[in-house]
Amino acid sequence: NHLILMEALKTAYATAYERMMLLVKAGKIGKVVSVDATCTSMKQVDPEDEFEMRHTWNSITEWGITAMLPVLQILGEDCKEKQIITHRINEAYKFDTFTKINFIYPEATATIKAGLGVKSEGELIISGTKGYIYVPAPWWKTDYFEIRYENPADNKRYFYQLDGEGIRYELVAFVSSVNAGRFDRSIERSTSLGIAEIMEDYYEDRNLVRI
Repeated sequence: NHLILMEALKTAYATAYERMMLLVKAGKIGKVVSVDATCTSMKQVDPEDEFEMRHTWNSITEWGITAMLPVLQILGEDCKEKQIITHRINEAYKFDTFTKINFIYPEATATIKAGLGVKSEGELIISGTKGYIYVPAPWWKTDYFEIRYENPADNKRYFYQLDGEGIRYELVAFVSSVNAGRFDRSIERSTSLGIAEIMEDYYEDRNLVRI
């Protein structure tokens, strides 16, 4: 018997997202120096409603994990420094409606923004020494992205069909892993552990600034 472990992040299993990651790792935009990911949605929550505070996902759990995915997959887990800037409406449950995390790596940087009831452009930008990748909102439902260069004539567009919310691709990957008796590698275990560590930092108030 084999234990199959997979992250339930639908974005990671989308064909367009996987192809985009392959192009980044193949050096199509040169060396990556910055990753900026934003995920937000409008949802009104009552900070005085204890049941809602206890059972509703806050912004860091609703969106932060998705936003961290490309950062850790591209730049890795060993950043030199991180700063968590958060706006909480209920401190007892550490319920945030907006959180921004700045990552500093030895030779790169990254920023994620997660909002619940705070709206921004949900785009993903990966900046490199030769060009950059732009994924329009909502980037977490990736079906289209562009590689852009200094000379617009060199720009390339990539289209891949995404059926529904993308859960079908996750299920296909899970079934394939079960049949093969191996771990799925769409999300490395080190990436999962890195995300868990950042979530722990948030809930332990480490490297955290309240606004």
